[in-house]
Amino acid sequence: MTSTQPALKICILRLSAIGDVCNALAAVQQLQNAKPQAEITWICGKAEAQLLALAPQLKIIVYDKRSGLKGLLALKRQLAGQHFDVLWHMQAALRASVVSCCIKAKRRIGFDRERAKDGQWLFSNEKIAKANSAHVLDGFLQFVAQMGIKTQAPSWKINLSQGEQAAASQYFAAPGKQVLICPAASKAYKNWTLEGYAGIAQYALSQGYQVSLIGSPAAQEMALSEQLNAACDGKLNNLCGKTSLAQLWALISQADLVISPDTGPAHMAVAVNTPVLGLYAHHNPQRTGPYHYRDYVVSVWQSLIEQEQGKPAEQLSWRSRVKDPQAMQKITLDAVIAMFETIKKEQQL
Repeated sequence: MTSTQPALKICILRLSAIGDVCNALAAVQQLQNAKPQAEITWICGKAEAQLLALAPQLKIIVYDKRSGLKGLLALKRQLAGQHFDVLWHMQAALRASVVSCCIKAKRRIGFDRERAKDGQWLFSNEKIAKANSAHVLDGFLQFVAQMGIKTQAPSWKINLSQGEQAAASQYFAAPGKQVLICPAASKAYKNWTLEGYAGIAQYALSQGYQVSLIGSPAAQEMALSEQLNAACDGKLNNLCGKTSLAQLWALISQADLVISPDTGPAHMAVAVNTPVLGLYAHHNPQRTGPYHYRDYVVSVWQSLIEQEQGKPAEQLSWRSRVKDPQAMQKITLDAVIAMFETIKKEQQL
């Protein structure tokens, strides 16, 4: 008689945010491909759980980071009696490390010392190797390598139902080439200017594209989208706050281009192979940019960080952030239009 090995039980700890969870998912799906019998449990936030529900074969446990001690105790009870073979501690934040104390696992894999901020290295018994790239996703792929698995170029499998795809297609106001603009990030300092967004929207319209606005129901995002549509004389298809997360992802998958600052929909677009024109000023796009479309980023980060720090960018930490609250205003409309034209040519839009 042949004995069968019990399925490997793996816990993923990455609570937030949408973009980071998208990037982490690429690494987790490489793990699933290499170890298809593994039982994978992912602990994440509420919004992120909606996203991960579209990825196959994941058990999702929701932890509301706003729930404080009460939520932490509830999570501990939910995990009572569960023992994992491996924990991937994929979030270098103190809150996540506290949550990791509720997870029983033999191997507790965390970041290398350079990435393990907020003392994360104290909560793991294995460290990933240092990545040869600053990008967040390349750091996540080191968790795959730590399991003895050869890493691949990132790709995603997203289960968008026919119903979600049909609902999304109905949101487009008219047939033709579709450009989505996500004007607002969760942190307002990452947003470009109203004039800039209006300028590129009007330019796209003049080139025969349909332009829709996307975003969450958050008050600041809804307000900015309304102001932007008004600045374009109501010619934009304002979908901000009108779609579920699944419908938004389906909408993005059907679009020809997404224009976005450093926020979740940019990374959602990468996962469904929709080109992204990214707008960056505060963070290094080689670290947080849309992974497969970093060549399409319009960035003033390097020039501004060198002005602030007085050193060449290559001598600075890849974490270095531009502090100027007006940084995004340094991105010019001409530069964005030029990149739009480059993408049109290269992607044959």
